Amino acid sequence: MTPSARLAASIDLLTAMEAAPRKPADAVANSFFRERRYIGGGDRRAISSLVWDVMRTWRRLGWHLEQAGAVPAAHRLLVAACLIFKGTPLKEVASSFSDGRFAAGALTFQEQDALSALAGKSLDDLGMPRAIKLEVPDWLLPKLEETFGEFLEEELAALSEPATLDLRVNILLNSRQEAQKALAREGLHATLTPLSPWGLRLNGRQPVTSTTPFKDGRVEIQDEGSQLVAAILGAAPQMRVLDYCAGAGGKTLALAMMMENKGHIAACDVAEKRLAGAVRRLRRAGVHNVEQHLLQAGDKWAKRRSGSFDRVLVDAPCSGTGTWRRNPDARLRMTEQDLAELLVKQAEILDKAAALVKPGGRLVYATCSVLHAENAAQIDAFLHRKPEFTLVSSDSTALPDTLKETSMFSLSPRQNGTDGFFAAVLTRAAPEELSSQDGATTVAAS
Repeated sequence: MTPSARLAASIDLLTAMEAAPRKPADAVANSFFRERRYIGGGDRRAISSLVWDVMRTWRRLGWHLEQAGAVPAAHRLLVAACLIFKGTPLKEVASSFSDGRFAAGALTFQEQDALSALAGKSLDDLGMPRAIKLEVPDWLLPKLEETFGEFLEEELAALSEPATLDLRVNILLNSRQEAQKALAREGLHATLTPLSPWGLRLNGRQPVTSTTPFKDGRVEIQDEGSQLVAAILGAAPQMRVLDYCAGAGGKTLALAMMMENKGHIAACDVAEKRLAGAVRRLRRAGVHNVEQHLLQAGDKWAKRRSGSFDRVLVDAPCSGTGTWRRNPDARLRMTEQDLAELLVKQAEILDKAAALVKPGGRLVYATCSVLHAENAAQIDAFLHRKPEFTLVSSDSTALPDTLKETSMFSLSPRQNGTDGFFAAVLTRAAPEELSSQDGATTVAAS
């Protein structure tokens, strides 16, 4: 592709992302390139790199263009401004915006005037409001300060860096070392993840899905933090396990592996399409101890299974603030109303899932969020509503030493090199234990 054609494709991809505000950026990009198979691998990487750079610097680019009088800042101006701040001279940028078929179209005089005002400036400017400098919505800044305190800028900088590509080795089919060697034979050189005992890590975007180990179900794409969420549940072969918000089955697969394809897993979700997508993954991985169930209004399935599961995982729908490395557009699209609605939904899901835990069983609540309101605050509120539950240390042998004997953990790119994840482990008291506790409380009060 010519430089102008790459720019045109970058602008089209940004437009496609804006037209699908509820769809993750990487999913939009996958669909975009799937529909344009004529775009080669090198061009795809160049286009994706530029688009992700624009999204990571969106508010700062817009601020600079606004100062230069370009209001509103169109996608083509944002792309051009990003190139300039990356060090490309204006003359070279202008020559890349050429007319013709598959081209980006020449810059207008007004566009060139706005871009010329950026010459010699730094992307970060002392006059920027803090929320713009940190690339977050104004309303969200106080909530992030609550989470990260004095490390806010470092944590957000880490959340703006390109994500690694993590794989989970399916130890039902091969060892971590065997999978590593199989990938190396196809030109993908992976390193061992430091925290997950099943993880391999690749740098940058790599064609994993076209490799034999992926096609054979020997490896799955899964962030190391997500692997640790599955690990903390401590699922074992003899157990009945519920993955309450199973989605496309990433954690379900990890649980089946931990259970050695034995016992029983129920994978539930409210979206039929997501569950259907999981079927192919389960077959590829050689998993056969999973029952799927679509949760619907008026469904008696959960009522009939009340108090019957040894382990219940609630990977709750959340803001996704922990995945900003992969979907930097998400930080600008979420609204305060979105978060308020999520908090209500999370509490409702947690209460429903809790009813399915057997006495003495364990419940793990997890999110891919870094926000206190979705994480520790949600657990505090749950414990007030459900006194039969208490926080308990995980008994999982799959966790690294740094996370063993903990009842809650929060992961972040800065501290752990993973996406941002939260998980809490709770146990449900047996009725006699609860009565004993109540009696002790009454005696003490009298």
